[in-house]
Amino acid sequence: MVISTRTESDAGSSTSVSWRGAPYPVLVADTRGTLVFVNEAAGALLPRARAGAALDDVAPDWLSLAHEIFRPSSRDASQETPATDVVRGAVGERSFEAHPTVQAARTAEGNRTVAWWLVEDTDHRLAREALRMERAHTELLARSSNLLLSSLNLERCMDVTAQMAAAHLADAALVIATPRAGRLPVVTCLRGGTPAMSHPTVDPDDVPGLSEALQGFPPVPSRWLDPDLAPSWLVPEGFGTVGSIVITPLPGHGMPAGALVLLRRSDTPAFTEREEVFARLFAARAGAAMSAARLYAEQSAISEVLMRELLPPALHQVGGVDFAGGYRPSGDHERIGGDFYDVHPSATEGEASLAVLGDVCGKGLEAAVLTGKIRNTLHALLPMADDHQQMLTLLNTSLLNSHHTRFATLVLASALRQGHEVQLRLTSAGHLAPLILRAGGEVEEADTHGTLVGAIPDARSHTTALTLAPGETCVLYTDGITEARGGPLGETLFGEKRLRRTLSECAGMPAEGIVERVQMLASEWVGDGRHDDMAVVVISAPRTHHLSAVNGRTRGRYTA
Repeated sequence: MVISTRTESDAGSSTSVSWRGAPYPVLVADTRGTLVFVNEAAGALLPRARAGAALDDVAPDWLSLAHEIFRPSSRDASQETPATDVVRGAVGERSFEAHPTVQAARTAEGNRTVAWWLVEDTDHRLAREALRMERAHTELLARSSNLLLSSLNLERCMDVTAQMAAAHLADAALVIATPRAGRLPVVTCLRGGTPAMSHPTVDPDDVPGLSEALQGFPPVPSRWLDPDLAPSWLVPEGFGTVGSIVITPLPGHGMPAGALVLLRRSDTPAFTEREEVFARLFAARAGAAMSAARLYAEQSAISEVLMRELLPPALHQVGGVDFAGGYRPSGDHERIGGDFYDVHPSATEGEASLAVLGDVCGKGLEAAVLTGKIRNTLHALLPMADDHQQMLTLLNTSLLNSHHTRFATLVLASALRQGHEVQLRLTSAGHLAPLILRAGGEVEEADTHGTLVGAIPDARSHTTALTLAPGETCVLYTDGITEARGGPLGETLFGEKRLRRTLSECAGMPAEGIVERVQMLASEWVGDGRHDDMAVVVISAPRTHHLSAVNGRTRGRYTA
């Protein structure tokens, strides 16, 4: 701010006349720092200021220092000089801007003078400080939201909340989640320190206001909390004497997420009402993030349990017959889909094990749910596994009576080890016929066919029986293998012909090797392109002998 004045011919008398009616406090001092004029407003502001007094004795230090720097001994004496230099300082609890003007007139001793206009800017300063504080708070809230929402891990959210609260709101912060089995999950962090998790077995009622905060009730004002009542577990080691405490709830989605406890040392100013309001704003964001993380963890745990039942099983030798399976869902981010397979060992020795491979119309979660229903239904129908047609009829009825509009195709394979050979009965229900890989590399198609299940009331099928000699294999597969599009142009089907050629090259390989070979070639054929679910099950007659000494039929009771 620049204030211009008119030139005075005589500094001693005319100056006093000129500045007396000024609306702002005005101090006129010569080059030696002696006041030559003080107007009424300046006298009211600085009671000891009067003409003849030393500026150093009556003015605040910042103004005296500014006069020392600004005095006009070296300046042009030809005219009055309104300066652009403005200094600022406090007088008591008020703040002022001091605008200097070098006057052309001289005192009776020949000294030049400087008139200091004092313009109060207390309100502006408070407004600027409030604006700066609001900007800092807004920036902190935005940064905390970004950090908290970047993770759906509950412990990570608690760590971030405690660390940011300790850094910006208090000397130490505790994030307390809702009690579990009588223990409180607590993350403690000192300013500049690292968050630490603990699970003390304590009673929240020992801390005034904590139980209420954990239940989501409004916070208790900090001035109502006695720091001396804080139990030892609430005060971090090495913290010192607690001067003030703020306890505020962490609101969640439908239920409280926990409580935030802020601690300040005795030598730190206590929390103001404004700081408590901001702490609640911060806690609202932290609580929402913690609640979302907890909800996500619960849903993930539920999904994991459900998905575990839908995942294809790991296959191995059952009843002296080698089984191997491989599955690749249509989406790399998915673990389950519409293709499925199972192997059910026989309940009675001497009976065949039942292998099932199927393909539900569609893919994704809905197809996976129907897959689970079919697998459970077939499992319930195992007592009649020797009659494939009856199993398919009952399964078809079950699917028709459900609310699903999807259908499925599948293959049933009953495998019984007899000596060195495996007796197979194969039944297709609208599915691709299994391929038989003979010991010499010939590939045959099993003579079985039938209608799909879940679409029409009458499900009919034709069962075929065949024998696998040692080293021979039956391959069940879904159309995700033969209809995989890829190749040099990306649009060519993998096809049954290429699958047969692949199998003929696998003669003599173990069941696991055949599965891996087929899946590897199909995956390479597809590349990064889109594809359907792919499933393969291989049933092999191993080149092993039955250990008659133990009379066993289970895994591990055969030797090469």
